[in-house]
Amino acid sequence: MEITTGFIFALAGASLAVGLAGIGSALGVWIAGESAAGLMTEDPDKFGQALLLQAMPGTQGIYGLLTGFLVMMEIGVLDEIKVVSVQQGWAIIMAVMPIAVVGLVSGIFQGRVCSAGISLIGKRPEELGKAITFSAIVETYAVFAFLATLLLLQGITIPGVPVG
Repeated sequence: MEITTGFIFALAGASLAVGLAGIGSALGVWIAGESAAGLMTEDPDKFGQALLLQAMPGTQGIYGLLTGFLVMMEIGVLDEIKVVSVQQGWAIIMAVMPIAVVGLVSGIFQGRVCSAGISLIGKRPEELGKAITFSAIVETYAVFAFLATLLLLQGITIPGVPVG
């Protein structure tokens, strides 16, 4: 079985989407988690509210993971490996860049906003809805990037020609 250079590029694209968006989410939930742990030392009864805010930056990693799976399905990793041209491989790399880059950056910034929200509910627990709203505004840009990636991937067709 021969793996083409384009196939390797396409795999690199899947890896970028999963890896960079996953790093952004990991850093975001870490930032928020530190604040949540601090709040727990003062008021353990706010665990549920803090956990909700800590989990919010994790969505970028989900978008990156879904993108990676879509690429892997398109190039046959999960079924029968297809012949992918160099141009198609590069097109896939470029198509995944919106969620890879925006997922990385927005995950970190959403973690910071969630951290501030955790501080807010520490003082005013009735303001949880506002803290979630602030975080959701950052999330909007990750959703936009994910949608752009999905649309870009839709424009790339890999013929069903298996390698070998």
